Amino acid sequence: MIKSAKDTPDLFKEPMGLDNKRHIYTVSQITQDIKLILENTFGEVWIEGEVSNFKAHPSGHFYFSLKDKEAILKTAMFNWANKEVKFKIEDGLKVICFGRIDVYPPHGEYKLIIEKIEPKGIGSLQLALEQLKQKLEKEGLFSAQHKRPIPYLPSRIGIVTSLSGAAIKDILKVLDRRFSDVHIIIKPAQVQGEGAKQEIAQAIKDLNNYNESLPPPERIEVMIVGRGGGSIEDLWSFNEEIVARAIYNSKIPVISAVGHERDVTIADLVADIRAATPSVAAEIVVPKKEDLKDKLITLAEDLKRTGQEITLDWEDDLTDLVHRLNLAAAHTLELSAGDFNGTYRKLLLLNPMAMLERYQEKIIDFTRQLSLRIGHFLKLKQAEFSGIAEKLSSLSPLNILGRGYSITFQMPTGEIIKDATTVKGGSLIKTRLHKGTILSQVKEAGGNS
Repeated sequence: MIKSAKDTPDLFKEPMGLDNKRHIYTVSQITQDIKLILENTFGEVWIEGEVSNFKAHPSGHFYFSLKDKEAILKTAMFNWANKEVKFKIEDGLKVICFGRIDVYPPHGEYKLIIEKIEPKGIGSLQLALEQLKQKLEKEGLFSAQHKRPIPYLPSRIGIVTSLSGAAIKDILKVLDRRFSDVHIIIKPAQVQGEGAKQEIAQAIKDLNNYNESLPPPERIEVMIVGRGGGSIEDLWSFNEEIVARAIYNSKIPVISAVGHERDVTIADLVADIRAATPSVAAEIVVPKKEDLKDKLITLAEDLKRTGQEITLDWEDDLTDLVHRLNLAAAHTLELSAGDFNGTYRKLLLLNPMAMLERYQEKIIDFTRQLSLRIGHFLKLKQAEFSGIAEKLSSLSPLNILGRGYSITFQMPTGEIIKDATTVKGGSLIKTRLHKGTILSQVKEAGGNS
């Protein structure tokens, strides 16, 4: 029961004389009155100090002292108040605390019950970010040695983001414009607010687990994780340790695309590559189809030009060899008859037939080596060409039809039907299958199911 001011004894009046009647307190009474005075006098207060003897109890409560040069004040911060603290409270940290003074009669001591705490001189979010950066950097999560290359022209791309945000729309728009045949697997996740960090981390794990259940040709080759722009509070889920470790442990290479170019999060530092925006992430992961066609044409021209150069080199070597044989033969005929013996010996050495045989062997050996080199070169180029051609073929709409899918057109316009509500009863439609087409008449048109 709270006493009124008139009921509170005056503890500071002059002591009664020996002849006066004395008012004797019990320990409980004096402690209770002190509690009443302190709690009514100070109420809620802001107090600045340095953290000392910090302890986190298994129950989730924090216990520590605030101190300055001349005094120490014990404090308690219960788990309901500290669960939203982003930074790490540790000894030596200068803080500003908001709370109320509380007296605990059984121990005869008072302490500050903290409801809010913030670091002095720096925002709590910024301090939390710097503390986590230092921790993860020491563990090697930002190491360049851990970064993996992003595959060129992946056929399957995973995306972790919100379905209601602008990021997913931007990513899909860019992918459709650059290479619409790419297969997209989306794992939706809340990207801000309560529970967002857990959803993002779990979505990354889910895509990895799903990937392990697929045969290699059907696996996701790269993953985009991110969201659109916002304040530091909006982007904070991507600064959480649980998300950083999920990205680090992902077996699928990760492109982080969080916010705008000026926003750098922990997720950006851990990912295999950072994209300034979600749209840029889509541009990084998929080249333009036109650029790919140009590269194929260039490869074909290089292959043709290299073959021509090898042939010209072979013709030049053969021409030089014939020229040298002619010079040797001419030199032999110019020898004088007086030097017959010497000439005879030289003729034996320079006999065109013998030289022809030797050079013929060289020509045969050279031709064989040339043939092997040309064959090896052609195989390399053919393999490179076949690999790209196979990827193009695997992404062909006709191959997609071969896996059991179909395309339906509105007749007679030939427009592709994407929404059942655009078809009216009695309309003619044509369905394209892997082999052949089917012309049908709509009996009844329905809405989305």
